[in-house]
Amino acid sequence: MAHKFSLAHLTVLSCAPPEMTYIAAMAGYDYISIRPIFFGLQGERNYDLANNKKMLEDTKIALKETGLKVHDIELAKIEEGRDVKQYEPAIEIGADLGAKSVLCSIWIDDRNFYIEQFSELCDIANKYGLNVDLEFVTWASVKDLNSAMDVLNTVNKDNAGIMIDTLHFNRSRVSYDELNAVPKKYFHFAHICDGPAEIPDTKEGLIHTGRDERLYVGEGGIPITDIVKYLPEDITFSIELPHLKRVEVLGNAEHARRCLVSTKDYLSKHDL
Repeated sequence: MAHKFSLAHLTVLSCAPPEMTYIAAMAGYDYISIRPIFFGLQGERNYDLANNKKMLEDTKIALKETGLKVHDIELAKIEEGRDVKQYEPAIEIGADLGAKSVLCSIWIDDRNFYIEQFSELCDIANKYGLNVDLEFVTWASVKDLNSAMDVLNTVNKDNAGIMIDTLHFNRSRVSYDELNAVPKKYFHFAHICDGPAEIPDTKEGLIHTGRDERLYVGEGGIPITDIVKYLPEDITFSIELPHLKRVEVLGNAEHARRCLVSTKDYLSKHDL
């Protein structure tokens, strides 16, 4: 199938966007998925391109030299004490770099608040021609497909979508019937990775795998074939596959290469 592939920032999070671009190009990716939204949290890496003109210029040079584009930007969190208006500078930069989507997740239980904020985020992104794709995360407030679809059906925005991450799909125990019922127009791209078959029973366990130790596609126990077959045949896969120990041993470039090779091999083997 005619899949395109993007290197998700979490896979090589120690790389700033310029270095990440060259790594992605050498490995054979079509896009990069970057994190230009900065929250100022302790230990967080700052890739705020809207306020770092040198990094922005270096990113533009890297994209021009490699021919890659930015596929999507993240992460537009909806959470207590935050207004999505603050994401507009990053969204504008993302659009300038060729991005198609803004990735969003919801971390507050107040439904009225997150519906209003998601709707406003869609309006902001629409000014720049971007979609807003909602990802349900197993340990977030919106943690499954039904909850995510409730948001989309309520706001009824033409540029709203659902972003399926194979790890969260599996660990949120979403059914294939639920996935099959989602209109295909909502699927703009997907995160692909593998993980252990056993689902942790603690939040800490879920977070550890999600952020630090995902597996190469085909290496774990997630039924990726059964998930992917319900997605559009030409969907772009952003490979979000952080594995801190492997990066320490292999380096970012080799880890990124292995992520792509294993994913392509798996999809080819299963005629996906």
